[in-house]
Amino acid sequence: MAEAPRGTLMHHYKVNESGQMTWANLVIATGQNNNAMNRGVLQTAQRFVKGDKLEDGMLNRVEAVIRTFDPCLSCRRMPMDRCPCRLNCWLRAACFLDEIHRGL
Repeated sequence: MAEAPRGTLMHHYKVNESGQMTWANLVIATGQNNNAMNRGVLQTAQRFVKGDKLEDGMLNRVEAVIRTFDPCLSCRRMPMDRCPCRLNCWLRAACFLDEIHRGL
């Protein structure tokens, strides 16, 4: 187990008698943070999406939520308004309403 800038990293390894690795299990911060990040994006959408149209500011709000949980995932080296991003708006799973994107 090791601490890293974006969270705890856990590595489990098994080796045979010759010292060769036979099994590995890596639990990385992105996987640990994913549920909380998804909830944060959902809460942001519920608060700021009105009607069936997305506005430019939504990309920044969603990106801010993602950077909170995993700065490496959202291109930390780029300014907030320059990172490639796509946001889709759906009414339930079957009805696409709108899409807004930047840098894709």
